[in-house]
Amino acid sequence: MRDAGAPLCIRPFRLHFTARLLSWSGSAVAPIGLAFAVLDIGGGAGGLGLVLAAGTVPQVLLLLLGGVVADRWSRARVMVWSNVVCAVAEAVAVLLLWFGSAQVWHLVVMSAVCGAASAFFAPAAGGVVVEVVPSVLRHAANALLKIGQNVVKVGGPALGGGLVAVVGPGWAIGWDALTFAAAALLCARIDLGAGRVSVRSGFVADLREGWRDFWARRWLWVMVLQGACVVPVWLVGYQLLGPVFGLRFLGGAGAWGVVVAGFTAGLVGGSTVALLWKPRRVGWVVCAGLGSLAFPLGAMALVVPVSLLAASAVVAGGGLAVSMTTWSSLVQERIPVDRMSRTMSYATLGQILPVPVAYLLAGPLFHAFGVRATLAAGAVVIVAMAAAPLLLGQVRALSLPDGRAVGAGVLASAERAPR
Repeated sequence: MRDAGAPLCIRPFRLHFTARLLSWSGSAVAPIGLAFAVLDIGGGAGGLGLVLAAGTVPQVLLLLLGGVVADRWSRARVMVWSNVVCAVAEAVAVLLLWFGSAQVWHLVVMSAVCGAASAFFAPAAGGVVVEVVPSVLRHAANALLKIGQNVVKVGGPALGGGLVAVVGPGWAIGWDALTFAAAALLCARIDLGAGRVSVRSGFVADLREGWRDFWARRWLWVMVLQGACVVPVWLVGYQLLGPVFGLRFLGGAGAWGVVVAGFTAGLVGGSTVALLWKPRRVGWVVCAGLGSLAFPLGAMALVVPVSLLAASAVVAGGGLAVSMTTWSSLVQERIPVDRMSRTMSYATLGQILPVPVAYLLAGPLFHAFGVRATLAAGAVVIVAMAAAPLLLGQVRALSLPDGRAVGAGVLASAERAPR
């Protein structure tokens, strides 16, 4: 347990962890406030769709650029300005809502600005852990971040719903703006030193270098391809068809809420397991964790009792948390810090690009084959794609260094490391 909490002894990581925790608390509340704000001003479902799309499209378009920027300059500075931009955009939207002047297009612009800022924030945040935490402690650092993120997911929606019900949706968005501002102040105190480079041959050259680094690692793009197949199938089965299944076969939202609660509990439990256990054969662990997502889809296809379905969701949440934490530690260990943000922006982009396509195909598949057959097919695809990378020897051999012995000298050197 002492070793598991060791990263919190490092001041820059402590600041980073606290800033992310604050930001996640706002992000867990904001979607409910934003949805009801759009509905309150008469936007309807169509308006809400525009607002949500406006937040997603800039992320896809600017993610590669964000990776270049994060590798060029101080990642802490990039995080500061990303948080500041989001705080200002949401503060303006809150004022418009409070004074009754907000229109749907105002919220569309706010969502687009925040989406663009997140395209720069995500690659920068992904590289900060590598800069401030020694290699032997990074797995524990990633697990601590994942625990914080998942714990906030439990209480955040309830807080958002309470704020909307008691004081209105503007206050929920206002809370998100405050957390962005507080996170910016904390990130400003993370001193990573001067930017890593002062001169580059150009953004296009940087993008090419990131692509070469990504493509040269066969294990990396194979597992990104795996995620590009598993992630959209899971999102369609769980987020899109799950509520439909709950309404048709479980009796309504109450029973489906039990399943969602089970998945969230699994995320928290899996993050805790990852904090206390650092696996050696990470290729097997990552693939097995992704494969566990097939359990709830298969359970729904078989129409098992709610208790068994919730138990399968717990297993899936735990497996996903262990898989994601282990994956983060692996890429931080294998990819050089000066190319981390660019290389991983390609990986992230590869996994999220198929998601909109999957959402568009889900409707026709659902109407053609029915919800149970579609869920069963999704479970089969997840199992197949989770196991496929293990056919590659590089994936089977992936490992992390043994970090069981964390001495006082490691922590002391971490505290003396450049901030």
